[in-house]
Amino acid sequence: MDVVLPCLDEAAALPGVLAGMPPGFRAIVVDNGSADGSPQVAADLGAIVLHEPRRGYGAAVHTGLSAATADVVCFLDADGSLDPAELAPLASLVATGRADLAVGRRVPAERAAWPWHARAGNALLAALLRRRGVPVHDIAPARAARRLALLDLGVADRAFGYPLELLLRAGAAGWRIAELDVAYRRRTAGTRSKVSGSVRGTLRAVRDMAGVLR
Repeated sequence: MDVVLPCLDEAAALPGVLAGMPPGFRAIVVDNGSADGSPQVAADLGAIVLHEPRRGYGAAVHTGLSAATADVVCFLDADGSLDPAELAPLASLVATGRADLAVGRRVPAERAAWPWHARAGNALLAALLRRRGVPVHDIAPARAARRLALLDLGVADRAFGYPLELLLRAGAAGWRIAELDVAYRRRTAGTRSKVSGSVRGTLRAVRDMAGVLR
């Protein structure tokens, strides 16, 4: 299995994230313009490191997906908020044919893990997705699907709207979408969220995602 990890200034988190990869899962770190030495940290720890100069979550994810070679590809934030071991059951659902897309539904392990503004924005977008027949409760940062099928979906967004567009396109294509609970923790100290770290960041992400729903 390949694991795509979009990365922007996650040097403090990468050692723990990469050490936690399940056996047989290969890390592909896609650096999106870090200024803290993240690419070198990842390379020193044995990860494949790619560079995506276009800023945007979707741009980094697409670069990693395009470079992956495994049949089943997973996606995970590189900030330490999710345990990489949680990818194994998601990938298993896809590899065994029980789902076309497996996503992690974040369950906060502690109150401070998920600020109210980020949680509210996520809940609103997930509710809009369910109204469109997509059975999810989270715009999940942990996902697994078959590589070629993902590329064939043609997800075009290269910013924060990427995961929402992916879910919309998967639902429209009739994909079987499975959702599993995953523990959501505070991100590693020394890193800062580009989305949930501030109300402004959350509003920017919701704006990008809302544009996909139009």
